[in-house]
Amino acid sequence: MNQLPIQNPVKTINSREVAEMIGKQHKDLLRDIRTYLSYMLKANQEIKKGERKIAPSDFFIESTYVDSQNKVQPCYEITKLGCEMVANKLTGEKGVLFTAQYVKRFNEMEQTIKPNSTKLLLQTALKHEEEIEEIKTDVQVLKNTMRIDGAEEFQISQKGREKVIECLGGKDSNAYLKISKKVFSQFWRDFKKYFVIPRYGDLPKKRFDEAIQFIEEWYPDTSTRLEIKALNEQQSLDFGEGA
Repeated sequence: MNQLPIQNPVKTINSREVAEMIGKQHKDLLRDIRTYLSYMLKANQEIKKGERKIAPSDFFIESTYVDSQNKVQPCYEITKLGCEMVANKLTGEKGVLFTAQYVKRFNEMEQTIKPNSTKLLLQTALKHEEEIEEIKTDVQVLKNTMRIDGAEEFQISQKGREKVIECLGGKDSNAYLKISKKVFSQFWRDFKKYFVIPRYGDLPKKRFDEAIQFIEEWYPDTSTRLEIKALNEQQSLDFGEGA
């Protein structure tokens, strides 16, 4: 645990301790943290000039420790906000237990701050309030620029495929056999054009629900629908003649 003096009252929990709390290998937690930091870096690159950028140190602070073999190894000091980010990725009992643990630890650390004057107490409170507002802004910017994750990307891919097959009349339809490639291309072209992205995996996370609705409402253009209808009607006629 890293407990800094009153001059710099930022409290943290070491990543090794957090890894133990959540039952994860430390190397895997380091990988996750570096992924979060890469998202922040990407978000900062997209922030317009003059707007305040995300401060990664508000979440994770690079550090090191000496292992049992006397080798210097990387780790991170994780702030309360960083712990919240880690907790948000956990589900079920594990997430609840970790949240209870880190909240209790930070509360205990906060109780160790004993300002020696009313003036110092007021200064500290004001500084914390300003930092909270800055952090809220950072989190909002991160939410606005974060891309969909792998599970959401897979869901969009599957739902898009299902929608196109439905529009074609099923996988056994004449239209599917003859023009499925064309209709799939049209669907993804329309999807990327609507959301103004180069590939569907670049969809902003905050627009995921909108993307699902887009898929549900999408249909091929008029000429393509007529072509699908004609092909499937021809298939019906062919079956009739065969009977």
